[in-house]
Amino acid sequence: MNKISRFIDETLIDLGRQFKWTYLPPLMIYMAAGISGLTGIVGTFFVKDYLNLSAAFLAGLGFWAGIPWALKMPLGHLVDLIWNKKNYMVFVGASLIALSLLIMYALIIHTEWMSSILKVETWFVISVLLAPIGYVVQDVVADAMTVEAVPLVDDNGQNFSKNEIKTMHTTMQTLGRFAIIGGSVLVALANVILFSDAENLDQDSKIQLYGSIYIYALIIPVVSVLGVFLAAYLKKQKKNKLIRKGMSGDEDGFHQVKTKINWWILGGSLIFVLFTLSIGAFRVPYAQEIVFLGSMVIVVFLMSKLIKELPENLRLTVVGTAIIIFIFRAMPSPGPGLTWFEIDELKFNEQFFSILSLLASFLTLLGIIILRPFMAKNSIAKIIVILSVAGAVLFLPSVGMYYGFHNWTSSLTNGIVDAKFIAIINTALESPLGQVSMIPLLAWIAKNAPSHLKATFFAVFASFTNLALSASSLGTKYLNEIFIITREVKDKVTNAILTTADYSELGLLLITVTILSLFVPILFVIFIQKTKLKTFE
Repeated sequence: MNKISRFIDETLIDLGRQFKWTYLPPLMIYMAAGISGLTGIVGTFFVKDYLNLSAAFLAGLGFWAGIPWALKMPLGHLVDLIWNKKNYMVFVGASLIALSLLIMYALIIHTEWMSSILKVETWFVISVLLAPIGYVVQDVVADAMTVEAVPLVDDNGQNFSKNEIKTMHTTMQTLGRFAIIGGSVLVALANVILFSDAENLDQDSKIQLYGSIYIYALIIPVVSVLGVFLAAYLKKQKKNKLIRKGMSGDEDGFHQVKTKINWWILGGSLIFVLFTLSIGAFRVPYAQEIVFLGSMVIVVFLMSKLIKELPENLRLTVVGTAIIIFIFRAMPSPGPGLTWFEIDELKFNEQFFSILSLLASFLTLLGIIILRPFMAKNSIAKIIVILSVAGAVLFLPSVGMYYGFHNWTSSLTNGIVDAKFIAIINTALESPLGQVSMIPLLAWIAKNAPSHLKATFFAVFASFTNLALSASSLGTKYLNEIFIITREVKDKVTNAILTTADYSELGLLLITVTILSLFVPILFVIFIQKTKLKTFE
């Protein structure tokens, strides 16, 4: 009983004890990122039914949508340079997000009018690319705000110890992931309600519902902006409290050391942006591959310059940690083909996907809380090995259902353990693992990066690990070019069938993804731990 109560205290109660109101502003921006999933299900069904885009093209589009996250490099350094005015950047990000949402609303509700200006597919691509730019602008500010959110002194002006500050940083980063997933919980709950009667709606009513969801999603930029106003209010309140106690009010301030312009960061970032835009605009053959390799060269070069600011004993450790996380996040996914199969063959509808999303989000929140002590006590190498094995095992039911595993279990249980039952159980087990890998690296940077370069460190290392998602999209695209999967696509106006469904190669795709996701990260962990890059934290 004592063990149980101690566990509850360490995982749940202690997290509440450590919460501070200064954490809330960046958490609101992170939550807005979580709320962005509100349009995910609508987008999936709209693309599947009305946009004649291949699985490989959509995976490739995912690559381009991931590239703006590499813009965290110049944006992070810009935040360090304009620290006191950084929050204004949130307004820019909010505007871009709102524009992306309004384009999709018009595309769904006023399709013919929008298509008279540009092709429907072109509008979709513009919307997909605008949104991540907005989110990355907001995210880079939120990362910096997490550093500022951890107080240096208490309400009496007394300095916190190094251990207290370390604990607060870990808590702040944990709550950051918590806020993102918390936003997704709210979204999933909203979708369950919104899609409760979707199956009985005619096509016109369903289209109206899809459009209204994009209007509801405008709450995303509103929440971010409110976070900025709250941060300013709390900062003023803390300063006034310290002044009333006879202090200057600046005891809890940050960035006393003025950040000098790092021309390597700004110059390298400018080259990266121009390089990416020119390759993409001129439709150079193998554009995605060229951009990825060029991005990697630039980011690695900037990392090499930046880590010189760290003590010598920490430089190799952070490189090894970043590489391990990169490989883990770079593993390919099946792509949209699996979702199409679930819709067409397993008969999963909008509401069921909403229920799965709600379950996944809630259990991810719970998982982050439960796994917090585990993350604090184990090295990132051990964490990645466990996540790789668990992820591969938990993907097996998806593979099995393609080969009819659900039909066998359904016949044995009188229809109880059917495809939906398996999907629910698998989601419940798999969900807590998704957000875990990045927390140790974020906490490490918050703790060890130089005080005048916190945002820059966050940005550059996030750019590196986010490029892993671009690598994942490329891998997904290659696999979908090898294993061709198509779904039925109808013209939205004429209802004519443009493409027929073919899922015959999906099984081999799923098996390939499982094998790669299991063995590749583990082999890299073994290699890194036998070198000077060995991770200890």
